[in-house]
Amino acid sequence: MTESAQARKPGPGRYAPRSIRERAMDFIHMEASGGIVLMFMALLALIANNSLLSSGYTGILDTTVKVQFGDFIIQKPFLLWINDGLMAIFFFLVGLEIKREVLDGELSSMDKASLPLFAAVGGIVAPALVYLAFNYSNPVTIDGWAIPAATDIAFALGIIALLGPRVPASLKIFLLAVAIIDDLAAIIIIALFYTENLSLIALSWAAIGTVALFALNRMRVMRILPYALIGVFVWAAVLKSGVHATLAGVITALAIPLARPDPETPSPLSRAEHGLHIWVAFLILPLFAFANAGVSLGGLSFADLLSPIPLGIALGLFFGKQIGVFLLSYLAVKLKLAKLPEGANWPMVYGVACLTGVGFTMSLFIGTLAFDDPELLNGVRLGVLMGSIASGLLGFFLLRMFCKAAPTDDDTIIDAVEDLSEDVKASSSRGPA
Repeated sequence: MTESAQARKPGPGRYAPRSIRERAMDFIHMEASGGIVLMFMALLALIANNSLLSSGYTGILDTTVKVQFGDFIIQKPFLLWINDGLMAIFFFLVGLEIKREVLDGELSSMDKASLPLFAAVGGIVAPALVYLAFNYSNPVTIDGWAIPAATDIAFALGIIALLGPRVPASLKIFLLAVAIIDDLAAIIIIALFYTENLSLIALSWAAIGTVALFALNRMRVMRILPYALIGVFVWAAVLKSGVHATLAGVITALAIPLARPDPETPSPLSRAEHGLHIWVAFLILPLFAFANAGVSLGGLSFADLLSPIPLGIALGLFFGKQIGVFLLSYLAVKLKLAKLPEGANWPMVYGVACLTGVGFTMSLFIGTLAFDDPELLNGVRLGVLMGSIASGLLGFFLLRMFCKAAPTDDDTIIDAVEDLSEDVKASSSRGPA
């Protein structure tokens, strides 16, 4: 073991500080494996809703679940408990990731954040414009403009993980940063554009809970349980307020301390993020995918594929995302406002731009907020699946083509032996010194 490695090795019971890159790569590996599970659950949903299991599939999702504490009642179909309840935990994790990246990660300075920021802006505006081009004249379907503007971190990183070490780590981190900024934009869009009639009383209770959360932060409370309990209270208040309940997860996350109580222990934010990843990646998101990806293919015709909602979403994800992300990235670099990721070139960046068109989870989620009509939602699912699959396949093959395969250990040994042989031959030809 080298001296530097020994210096990094933690002693018994000690917490070893880890670099930004190491933490980001851990995140990527978790999201990547979760993305593969997502793919399986989406396929399972398609099979379930287009087979003899269809009535059971829809029956479970439509089952009403009621929770009551005195006069306070929450009564929703099981589908909405997933979309409003479990997804609040997902957004809590997103909030933790955003806070960490902004304060201590890849978005902590303009030098690091500039390229992902420009790329994400292009990846939000261009798909929305593509969707609006097909739906601007319809006052009902126009509400879905934000559906193709989202990127699914788990799916996109799951695809890029299939390529192994041939893709530079800097490029994976670039994709992660773009997706996180996309998520932040989605949170803002949900708060501003997908809010129903407001209840001022419920909002007041939510505000009181929010003040309590940040009071805990100011008092440097390092235990997670008090934040979680108040977070549940804020979620219930926000649910009743007309603002989408998942935003309570983000509010709670922003109050969790990032500072460590001492250098040898992880921060509450790191502990919460690490503890939740496995549950979100392998339970919450797969369950959401199973509940929301079940496109009914019965009676589907070619004309249905070309209707404004699925066509606008699919083309927004496939063309809008790659054009917007790549074009603004290119302009930012050429205007010297940002730099290319280390070890990457423009063809590689274009491959990643294509992968940002994998909208899946976030796109489906925004679709459930935009429309209530089952027929419109079926069109949303169809468009999201078409655009995401096409974007994922194109991005995968482009990155496989443009990224050189990393040498294996055997290749490295062979190269070293060949170099050594050449040095020996050169020394022999020169004779004794």
